Amino acid sequence: MESQSAAAHAADVARGDRFEFGKNWTRFLAVLDDERIGEACKSLRRMLGVESLAKRSFLDIGCGSGLFSLAAMRLGAARIVSFDYDPHSVACARELKRRYYPGADNWTIEQGSVLDEAYLERLGSFDVVYSWGVLHHTGEMWRALANAAGPVSPGGRLYVAIYRDQGWRSAAWLRIKQLYNSSTVGRALVLGVFVPFVWIQGFLGDVFRGKNPLTRGRRYKSSRGMSRLHDWVDWLGGLPFEVASAEAMLTFYKQRRFRLENMGLSNGHGCNEFVFSRSGTMPPSLRDSGAVKAPAKSG
Repeated sequence: MESQSAAAHAADVARGDRFEFGKNWTRFLAVLDDERIGEACKSLRRMLGVESLAKRSFLDIGCGSGLFSLAAMRLGAARIVSFDYDPHSVACARELKRRYYPGADNWTIEQGSVLDEAYLERLGSFDVVYSWGVLHHTGEMWRALANAAGPVSPGGRLYVAIYRDQGWRSAAWLRIKQLYNSSTVGRALVLGVFVPFVWIQGFLGDVFRGKNPLTRGRRYKSSRGMSRLHDWVDWLGGLPFEVASAEAMLTFYKQRRFRLENMGLSNGHGCNEFVFSRSGTMPPSLRDSGAVKAPAKSG
């Protein structure tokens, strides 16, 4: 199955329809340290409202660098399954396991797709299903959001983060991402304009607010243990690209009998975070992901 997924992924990249997230996360491993891992652990504890994941199972959908699967291991998860559609991301996660938990039988890393219902069914159920900034990059976001709910055990948690819907701004960002993935020239043009603009904007903003501009990187690092530069590249190149409003997300999961436990809303073009708990069995009419469609926009 991994060879088929790898071939499909390579075809998407060749057409310019998909950004190679895994290559970006491979570079991120060079700056990963214990401080970043600690911040990732803090973000899981804060959003899930727990001090540890002892005796809990953890499914990492779209594991990327593998950082949050590693954080789940640090928090004592009893069973972890990490998968990603991008073969380079799978390799990143396997490298982290080799570095920190080479003999861990309770951590499995695979290549797979959240759009493959049969694959998800084989994985079984989990106490925590985690997918941060991933499902809007599948090309079928609402189907992916529905599928991600399937492995959540009764009473379990679903922690997802999805790009905030900004209307025309989101449509403009889609065009920028398409330009980035179109060619080497397009990539250089987007990076050459975006990075200096955002750096200068952030620098002046810090000066205006009385903050030290030289500490911006450390402040960003303390949010989830991530790297500003690598997140910038992820944002600029991230295709496929879809967005959702907070209201649409809440309605979508309420219909599937999930209850909101925690939420973090973005003020910019970033992700809204949601932690839901499964309060009942999903209605049979909503189990067929083939019937899933985007909620109607309000207004």
